[in-house]
Amino acid sequence: MSESRATGLAAVVDAIGGLRRATGIAGAAIGLVAAGAAATVAVERMTVGRDVRRQARLALDAAAPFGTLRGTPGRAVADDGTELYFEVDEADAPADPEAPEAPEALEDPMPEAGPGDLIPRPRSGTGDGSSAGLARRPGSAPVTVVFSHGYCLNQDSWHYQRAALRGVVRTVHWDQRSHGRSGRGVAQLQGAEPLDIDQLGRDLKAVIDAAAPEGPLVLVGHSMGGMTVMALAAQYPELIRERVVATAFVGTSAGRLGEVDFGLPVAGVNAVRRVLPGVLKALGRRAELVEKGRRATADLFAGIVKRYSFAGRDVDPAVARFAERMIESTPIDVVAEFYPAFTDHDKTEALARLRGLPVLVLAGTDDLITPGSHSEAIAGLLPEAELVLVPDAGHLVMLEHPDAVTGWLAALLTRAGALPAGTTVGGYGRTSSTAQPG
Repeated sequence: MSESRATGLAAVVDAIGGLRRATGIAGAAIGLVAAGAAATVAVERMTVGRDVRRQARLALDAAAPFGTLRGTPGRAVADDGTELYFEVDEADAPADPEAPEAPEALEDPMPEAGPGDLIPRPRSGTGDGSSAGLARRPGSAPVTVVFSHGYCLNQDSWHYQRAALRGVVRTVHWDQRSHGRSGRGVAQLQGAEPLDIDQLGRDLKAVIDAAAPEGPLVLVGHSMGGMTVMALAAQYPELIRERVVATAFVGTSAGRLGEVDFGLPVAGVNAVRRVLPGVLKALGRRAELVEKGRRATADLFAGIVKRYSFAGRDVDPAVARFAERMIESTPIDVVAEFYPAFTDHDKTEALARLRGLPVLVLAGTDDLITPGSHSEAIAGLLPEAELVLVPDAGHLVMLEHPDAVTGWLAALLTRAGALPAGTTVGGYGRTSSTAQPG
């Protein structure tokens, strides 16, 4: 074992050791989470050397297009002074010479579902695809689609959808506080208050005020980003009433996240729920040492990321590596800072603000973090919602089956009048050999 690897592992042991008996229970529980990933890593180690794997990661990082799509940058300031970074892609913007080669167009933005494809479950009152949404909100300002990303990710997690909609409709992509290029949460750094989902809703309002101060809005949120949209609706009902013409919730939840079992046995789930918040908090205090440990155990970390991000076995290695890079770039103290907010999250009442609007609720059938049943619960409270469950898809469904997500999103934009009927959007590659247009 190399000296750096030994030092990293020792750092983790040292950080965890301070929790004594409680941490021992957590270690066993987290061990259950990692068991499947560890088995995969063990097989890989028997066939591929560590240096070869490291070189492969570097090659994927250099060759993959993820993170290359950039727009006009801007910054918003949250109510506590936190700087929030966003980028705007204008409709009909001139091509960026530095951007990847233009993608092929999909023949149909929302092809009909078939066996092994999508499971659409339309709700009553889905509308006729007209532009009634825009007719209710006259004005010359263009429609803006605002994308909010999930926990431990950043705005680039919408890579495929951003590539497909580039130049077709005005979009805003932003990094949540303490993620990506946004600043660390000022209130949290000062210890003034713990972070909650309501704060993220206020952050989204600040981004909208700066990046899209007028005109119709379509709000799209994945996981924590969907919760952010719900928090916005709860705190700013007038904004929803006056400007929002459609909403999309991807792999998210309105509450009861404390009941999710993450695919673990009952004993493991109970242990994780009992001690994980304390473990994360303690590790956050030793962030520098723990980060060394994360780098030293990169193989195991990659296996865990893959298990909880994707469902298919043949996910493109470049996509899997991209997800790993996003998650590993989130500091452990930020991971610890955000985690408790999910237990308290309950925005079922806020969903009532969205009634009467076109809504897409989409999730993977094999999502272990926000199970499909949570999407079904959201759709059950919104009679106009279109519920779509994507087979063989995990939590990062927009990366695992990008054409499916993009197709249904384009259909939502058409229903809301944000895209003219018949508009085609671009596809952007595949994440596996079996993924088909949605």
